[in-house]
Amino acid sequence: MRAAYVRRPGQADEIHVGELPDPVPAEGAVLVDVAVSAVDPVDTFVRSGLFAVPGPWPLVLGRDFAGRVAQDGGGFTAGEPVWGNSLGHGGRQGAAATRVAVAADRLYRLPDGADPAEFVAMVHPAATAFLALYPHGRLQAGETVLVAGGGGNVGSALIELASNAGARVVATASARDLAHCRALGAAEALDYHDAELPDDIDVYVDTSGTNDLAAVVPRMAWRGRIVLLAGPHSRPVLPAGELYMHDRTVVGFAISHATAGELAAAAKTLNERFSTGGLRPRAVERLALTEAAEAHRRIERGETHGRRLVLDVAV
Repeated sequence: MRAAYVRRPGQADEIHVGELPDPVPAEGAVLVDVAVSAVDPVDTFVRSGLFAVPGPWPLVLGRDFAGRVAQDGGGFTAGEPVWGNSLGHGGRQGAAATRVAVAADRLYRLPDGADPAEFVAMVHPAATAFLALYPHGRLQAGETVLVAGGGGNVGSALIELASNAGARVVATASARDLAHCRALGAAEALDYHDAELPDDIDVYVDTSGTNDLAAVVPRMAWRGRIVLLAGPHSRPVLPAGELYMHDRTVVGFAISHATAGELAAAAKTLNERFSTGGLRPRAVERLALTEAAEAHRRIERGETHGRRLVLDVAV
């Protein structure tokens, strides 16, 4: 098979594109011929070693893919369009390869008529948003959700999913993204440069990784929940008294640790929303598999705001 891989953690220059042995599926796994694979910021964390993985080495990069089942197995039929989003970590080889082996409980059917590149582009941010809202944020209809960084990929998905669930969404973003946030369902969209946060926030999610808990905790409702999902190097001040005296909580999560059951719940919602016209990426740019290293560089340089990069694997 042809794949984008690294022999060890390092810079983007460590990415090679070439031939590796075809995967041998373990019991319960399904072979899939990959059409497209998304490039996510978390892929740069794995490649650089910021998010340490056990290998195997060489390690094929990438977690999200869409393609077709190569042969019957695991309840799937050869030729079925499928997708997945948990390769490339946890001892699993990655998605940026012409063929992958996927555990059947981590493989999902692609919605009818979905364009594989458009669909796979929204998978990682939308699944991350789903997990932030449920189970970690324990969102209920009628609650107020504050999305910091609403113009980004995860922020956009948070706005759409929360507003569609009956929550009141307040988003902060740059001035250029405010109209986009309102179009997705935000009741209020505030310029983050001078935004005064509202009071009585039930769920707060900061996609920018600033994690200014000193400013946010006093604004939370009784039993409000702050969900941390970005900013691996942030070291915020923790107003402990204001947390415990109002039953407020701070919880962090990384989608890499999500269980198969949590990912399956996210997949069900993603498929349903996409099938009804929702969760569309703002912009998708398709690159050749040989451009995997450049895709990583562009993400690390911060050049992909509102844009998702997808590798054409089967070419």
